[in-house]
Amino acid sequence: MNIERLKEIREDKDIKQIEIAKLLKITQAQYSRYEMGINTIPLEKIEKLAEFYETSIDYLLYRTDEKKPYSPSIIKNKCK
Repeated sequence: MNIERLKEIREDKDIKQIEIAKLLKITQAQYSRYEMGINTIPLEKIEKLAEFYETSIDYLLYRTDEKKPYSPSIIKNKCK
């Protein structure tokens, strides 16, 4: 899966791949393969990126053009 928006949002914020790789605790080469769609990015890493960029996973995956993150889930809050 090529997640082009990962590159777009990263470049819009003038962040280098190596910085995102450190955030995700992976190598820059691994992160580059995620951006190019060579490797599938694990859900927990997509979730971490959505939190970092303060957006939704749906925005990162082009399921919506709304950058604003969703409100916290009532169910998720009850599970804490």
